[in-house]
Amino acid sequence: MTASTNEYPTRAYGATAPDSGVGPMQITRRGLRHDDVLIEISHCGICHSDLHSARNDWGFTTYPIVPGHEIVGTVSAVGESVTRHKVGDRVAIGCMVDSCLECAHCEAGYEQSCLDGGMTGTYNGKDRRDGSLTFGGYSERIVAREEFVLKVPEGMPMAEAAPLLCAGITSYSPLKTWKVGPGSKVAVAGLGGLGHMGVKLAAAMGAEVTVLSRSESKRADAEKLGAHAFLNTEDKAAMKARRGYFDMVLNTIPVRHDVTPYLHILKINGVQVLVGMIDMMPEMHTGVFLGRKVLTGSGIGGLAETQEMLDFCAEKGILPDIEVIAMQDVQTAYERMEASDIKYRFVIDMESLRENA
Repeated sequence: MTASTNEYPTRAYGATAPDSGVGPMQITRRGLRHDDVLIEISHCGICHSDLHSARNDWGFTTYPIVPGHEIVGTVSAVGESVTRHKVGDRVAIGCMVDSCLECAHCEAGYEQSCLDGGMTGTYNGKDRRDGSLTFGGYSERIVAREEFVLKVPEGMPMAEAAPLLCAGITSYSPLKTWKVGPGSKVAVAGLGGLGHMGVKLAAAMGAEVTVLSRSESKRADAEKLGAHAFLNTEDKAAMKARRGYFDMVLNTIPVRHDVTPYLHILKINGVQVLVGMIDMMPEMHTGVFLGRKVLTGSGIGGLAETQEMLDFCAEKGILPDIEVIAMQDVQTAYERMEASDIKYRFVIDMESLRENA
């Protein structure tokens, strides 16, 4: 297929109101601009952000909304100026589809923190050129600017590649930023979609990895995922014995909680990075910082770092643990995700959307 100014009618799943649930809808993808790529989506991962956005839990959803920002597929057409991709390429899109690419942050590789109006989200965002609403990967195809389309490494399974575009990069970026490597002692708090990737990635980087959880049932899973130790956070004596031990706590816990205990187990100059909790923190005593402990947060990574992460995972054979589902089962998947009934990431097979059209 060659570049076209014609729009693309597209089957999708989305929400029309906070209480509508996610169901079938028809959307229209724009015709190709000169720098656009058209992608036939093969798989899309499901993120907690999808659920919160569909229900307007954060208060800034614009309806209708088509979630999905862990997208993989195959290029089916390109604009006349596109040089990065060609028809037939295996490609991926993460949480953003545009930025200014000219500000200091963009030029430094932090497109996710664009100074000119912020990044354009893959869904529930506003197109920078025509102001239209962006729709995500719960759909059969997507059109995006070529710079924001990444390469899926050769040999990497498409279904497993999908969650790397959010869960993978969200875990990878802080590990790289804080120079985790051989000799590092890393604790991963929480063992869900983000946490299980944090364990795999930190171990592959050469770190000694400990899983922190109050659930003893996670001990066996932690070992299977490559953790070297398990620390039950309800065991006060065990937590006290690890004071001043870790270089990093990668905190993937998605709900509001007290972060103070995780600061106590850090070394001087150690860092706790919040990647899961999007909420107000409980009050904490600032005296804990007298030991030069760092508390910070991290989101996704920039384009180059995300491609680096994909290539690293391909080289090391790191893949998320997934359960592939049909598009028609996404509402059930949301319910199971809220109940933590998934090890560890749902991925939608988009062929199911086409077969049941």
